[in-house]
Amino acid sequence: MNIAHNVGVASRIGTYSDGVEMRPGVRWLMTSGTPGIDAQGKLPDDFSAQAILAWENVLRIVADAGMGVEDIVKINQSLIRRSDLEAYRPIRTRYLGNARPALMLSFVHELVWPGMLIELEVVAAKAAG
Repeated sequence: MNIAHNVGVASRIGTYSDGVEMRPGVRWLMTSGTPGIDAQGKLPDDFSAQAILAWENVLRIVADAGMGVEDIVKINQSLIRRSDLEAYRPIRTRYLGNARPALMLSFVHELVWPGMLIELEVVAAKAAG
């Protein structure tokens, strides 16, 4: 069970928590940077298609650990182009639903593969047992 700590900073910017605390006795999952590639390793040209695939990929990793979106406590998001932010926000909201993890979003010069426009990294935690 995570405990959101909100002092009013995040709520002025978006729908996320200022901080998330975990109680003792939880299992932790940290993902690698997860891009928007399909099952065949193909990278779509379109930003929205990459963002959707990145979210689907990261949520499959979370599910493989027996966790769900509600167990995600921190998300690091890297985008190449600031102009993709408006397209990205509703995609992120669709996948997060009512979950309010801590978020970090950065605009970076480039990612590991040419043409990669987004990469997600999450930390999830769930009560052990």
